[in-house]
Parts: sequence; C-alpha cells; structure tokens
Amino acid sequence: MKLLKDLVNCDSDLEITGVTSDSRKVEKGFLFVAEKGFFTDHIDFIDSAIEKGAVAAIVSKKVDKDIYQVEVPDVNSEFISILEKFYDKDKWTSSFIGITGTDGKTTTATIINKILNYHDDCAYIGTNGIESKKFKTTTNNTTPIPEELYPYLKRLNDDGNKNIIMEVASEALLHKRVDTLRFKYAIFTNLTEDHLNIHKTLDNYIESKKHLFSLVEETGKCIINIDDNVGKEIIAEKGNCISYGFSDDAQYKIKDVDMVLGKTTFTIINDGKEYSFETPLIGVYNVYNLTAAIIVAFLEGFTYEELKSIIKEIDTIPGRSEELKFGTNYKIILDYAHTAPAIENILTTLKGYPHKRLISLTGSAGGREKAKRRLMGKACLENSDLVIFTMDDPRKESVDDIIDDLIDDSPLTNYVRINDREEAIKYALDQAEAGDIVAILGKGRDNYMALAEGKVPYCDYEVIEKYFNK
Repeated sequence: MKLLKDLVNCDSDLEITGVTSDSRKVEKGFLFVAEKGFFTDHIDFIDSAIEKGAVAAIVSKKVDKDIYQVEVPDVNSEFISILEKFYDKDKWTSSFIGITGTDGKTTTATIINKILNYHDDCAYIGTNGIESKKFKTTTNNTTPIPEELYPYLKRLNDDGNKNIIMEVASEALLHKRVDTLRFKYAIFTNLTEDHLNIHKTLDNYIESKKHLFSLVEETGKCIINIDDNVGKEIIAEKGNCISYGFSDDAQYKIKDVDMVLGKTTFTIINDGKEYSFETPLIGVYNVYNLTAAIIVAFLEGFTYEELKSIIKEIDTIPGRSEELKFGTNYKIILDYAHTAPAIENILTTLKGYPHKRLISLTGSAGGREKAKRRLMGKACLENSDLVIFTMDDPRKESVDDIIDDLIDDSPLTNYVRINDREEAIKYALDQAEAGDIVAILGKGRDNYMALAEGKVPYCDYEVIEKYFNK
C-alpha cells in the first residue's frame, strides 16, 4: 500500500492498494491509469473502474467523473514511473540478463538460467512463463506488459534471485516495456524476417532489436552473434561487445561441431585456449545458443571444468528440439520453429541423422505476415519426405487460405492437407514407421490455439500423449 502523493506529483493522502490500466482488474482502493494504447484510450473505461472501487485516476485530461484525478502530460510514461515506485524498484538488487533475436531466445535464456542456478538462485522470464526455485507461473506474453512485469520482478527480487534472465521480444522493445531496466548482459542470437505485422518494415524490426543494447549497464557486456549481419552492425555501433560464432573474427570461435542424434560435441576457442563440450542438445543452432550461455557463465565466474560437466547434463528444453519418449521405434521431435530459417535449421539437422523418412508437420499463424509462408512451406517440402500442412493459430484467417500460401506455386507434391491440427498430428503418427523421424513444428509447448473467437486450450504435447495413452 502506498499514498497517492508518493506515487505521483499531487497533495492527496489517498491510500492506494493496487495499480492497473485494465478496468477489469480494478479492486477496492486501486489507482486506475487511463493509459493510451495503439487502438484504445483507457479513459473510455473509467466508469467501470470507478464502479469496481478505484479511488483515483491518472489522466491526460480531466473528465467530469466522481473520482480524484491527476492530470499528467504523458500518461504512459507516468504509468511506468508509478509502477517503479509502487513496487519499490529502487530497493531491487537482482541483475538483469536480456536475450533478443528472432530464434533461440527461449533456449538460450533457459540454458543460462539452468547454469547460473548452480551457483546462486536465479529466475527465468519468457515464452515458457516465469520460473524460479520459489515461484512458477505462466504468462500471456514472452515479455509481460509493465503492470504484470513489475509485480513479478518485485516478487523475484524479494525471493533473493541474484540474476533474472529475460527473453526480450521485439514487441516489448517497441512498446518500451523494459526501458527503465538496465541489463548486466544483453545477448543477440540472430535476426530473420518476422513480426512485420507489428513492425511494418524489416528496418523497424531491426531497430527494435538493437534497442536492447542501449539499455546495457555502463560496465555491462553485449554478447553478439558475429555470424549474423545485424550482429555485425551491433558490434560496429557498440564498444562493450563480446562476439561469438564460427567467424575467425569471433572472440569465442566455434569449431569442430560433430552430431549424432542425442549428442553434439563442439569446441570453443578464446584467447588461444580451447574448450571442448558435449551436450544432449542437437543442431548447430543449439551450439550457438550454448556458446552464448557459456560466455555468460565464464563472466559469472564458472570454471571450465564446472561448465563441461553442467553442459553435458543439460537436457532438452521443453518444446525446443524436444525428443519425446513414448517407446516408439521412430523418433518424435517437438519444436517451436515457425520461421523459414528455423524450420530449415531443424529439418536439415534431422536429415543428417540416420533415418528412413522425415515426416514434418507445420502451419502458419493467421493475421501475421504472409510473405514468409511460401518460404516456410518451401523449407518443409524440400527437406521432408512427407509434409502435413495444418493450422497454427489461424485467428480470423481461413486455414485453407493459409495452407495455399504455404504451398504457393511449389511443384513438389509430397504433402497432405489436414486443417484440424489434432487430426493432422494423429495422421503423422499413424504414418510413422520404424526408423522414421516425425517433426511436429510451430507450437512447441504452447498451451493455446488462437482462433477467430479467441484463444482456446490446446497443446501439441497433450495431443501426442493422448494418442499413445489410447
């Protein structure tokens, strides 16, 4: 509980029990912030906020309503300041580690969290929710909106977590959700065309990603994939970078990657010293993710011998190149890949392992950029023996139209169309024979399907589990 005058410039001694911009979440004693969104002005919901017990409102212009109002020039900026004060940000002691990029954020963040927890309590925030030793929950966004993020950060700080490892999505950077945080380490994984429905142009998308590196502490480090062109740009623009990749210019140079299904070995060279690792994670893309995590661990004081042992034990990340064990004589891989490069990466990796046929299943999100669909479909068709095209968060778009975009004008015919995703997964598993690999792509461990009427409960893993339980 805080006094209103301690949160915003005013003379009121009103006691504030909570802060929100969502009138549906207002409770007795709350401060309602009439935030301005891209499509909605929350002042339109002030009556509902008053009805539910709001005792004060932050507004850009006072309205004729029976509630104490504080007029401010920029409600959205003031909202962040209020959240900082309400949740005692000046008392936080945790450090922040941010990961951004098109692919690899979840895996890299999860690996870092797993490693750093060997020395100190640390927490993770990202696509797979929020997790620490004392707290676990799901979230609606990869990087939660500020009024959700700040109470989580206070909880994680109060629980004594030394580091909070965050996936920082481009949309969060665009909307300045983390602008008041300062990061000890910021990691760039890679960038390919994605989320243009939000950013409109590739240049805008790139600039949003780059923004994270302006939020690094003065003594902090930017850890950058130098094999990526945008990574090279960040290195050229920033003075506190540590680079990694296969490039001879990388400060942490990757070499000698060797893979069999279920095991990858690789070596990193830094300052003339070689460090060799073995991991159960598969694919060159995971070698990149692991290398970024290893750099953070070295910076945090881990020894090579410690890391060598830990990396060997880090198992599959849920929904990321995850091999599902249901006692079959064929392999089932569950992965979140939903961009053409990510799909190509995992399928070319799987093709490199001994197998009879590679069966893949994918779709493409509705209401998102259509240009990438042809490339996604092409990556599947050219790298699979059989493709099942199906739904993947179609929202208000026709699944048939989305599949048409995926197939485009490809001359290849090694596919079937099954609109219902559960039926499509059953079909893929029915077709699988001894020695095959079945790759279920796009949703990972997501727990919803976005349809025209909204999100409904759905999970690929649960569909697969039910198939075998029957």
